[in-house]
This record gives sequence, structure tokens and C-alpha cells, in this order.
Amino acid sequence: MDLNIVLLGPPGSGKGTQTERLAAEFGFTKISTGDLLREAVRNGTDLGTKAKGYMDAGKLVPDALVIGLIKEKLKGSKGGVILDGFPRSLEQAKALDEVLKVGLAVDLKVDQEALIKRLTERRSCRKCNAVYHLEFNPPRKEGVCDKCGGELYQRSDDTEKVVRERFATYTERTAPLTEFYRRKGVLRSVDGMGSIDDVYKRIVAAIKAA
Repeated sequence: MDLNIVLLGPPGSGKGTQTERLAAEFGFTKISTGDLLREAVRNGTDLGTKAKGYMDAGKLVPDALVIGLIKEKLKGSKGGVILDGFPRSLEQAKALDEVLKVGLAVDLKVDQEALIKRLTERRSCRKCNAVYHLEFNPPRKEGVCDKCGGELYQRSDDTEKVVRERFATYTERTAPLTEFYRRKGVLRSVDGMGSIDDVYKRIVAAIKAA
């Protein structure tokens, strides 16, 4: 499928999980700035060191630190692309317009307090970045990744204090993106509450209707 999709929604709305499934089923190239940045942090690169300070504080990483990574990823992609975690501001959306034509922007609508619970109980794999939830999607063995056997941990940006700061940042800078894509006629709002399967079916319906 050649459709290029932007997946919008506040922290913890399930964008990463849904992006993985969509990429597997439809053959989209997945672009996750979160994964790219966390890899840079783990590798201790100059970019990673700078990004870590913003991520730990629940703030958006400056455009200058992510635009280059996105453009490099796009160069090697074929077919449709699905973006998770980008764009996060109007400035980024405009920059993306210069290198990619977005055909669909899916906005996941969720309840903030429910998401705070979802995020603070989230665990990630240190080795392969797989994401679990202690209630909704627990690993078979506590503290161990089902996929690679790696150690599961709580990201520093998943504590309640940081999560609330991330929501405030999202509301200020990212939420206006819905209006940006609405004006372009490509925005579709999808109920992001419920099971992973239910949300996935709603997103697929939006894709097929695009």
C-alpha cells in the first residue's frame, strides 16, 4: 500500500503498538522517532546525549535533533510509510510536507486519566524495544521480554510526574496538528479506548476508507 499515514494521539494512546501491527499487515515502512532517539541514547551518541535531557523531563526533543533522522529514514523507504511520534508540532508538520505527501492522519481520541494509568504501568525491553503493559499486555514471565528474553524496565519518561508534563506539552504543541490535517482534508478521528484489537480494527477501517 502506497498510502502515507501519520498516527496522532497523546502519550500512551497506543501509537507504537498499532504502528507495529499496521506495518506487519500492510507492509508500511515504520518510522518511529521515539525508537530512533532511544537508540541514539543507548549508543551514547552526541544526538542521544542531547535528546536524553529533553526526554527525561517529558519535553519534546527540538526539531533540529529529529528532522535529519527522519529524512535519512525516508530515503531508504519503499511503498507507504507510517509515522509514529512525528510530526509533534506544526513546524515539524510543515517540514514533513516538503519531503512526504501525507494521505491520512489518524487521531486517536483517549481519556487522559486512563492513559496516565496505562503509561505508568508500561514496561519496555532494553534489547528490542518491545512494549508491554502490566495489566493489558503483560509478559509471560515477569520482567522478561517474550520476544528476545531481554530485561523489561520502566522508562524514565513513564513516571506519573513526567507523564503529566508530557500531556501538558502535547496539548500545547501537538494537539493543534489535528486542525492542520483537518484543513487538508485527511484527518480521521478514531476512538482509542478499549482493547488493542478493537482500536486496531477502527484504524484499519479508517485506512480502507481513505
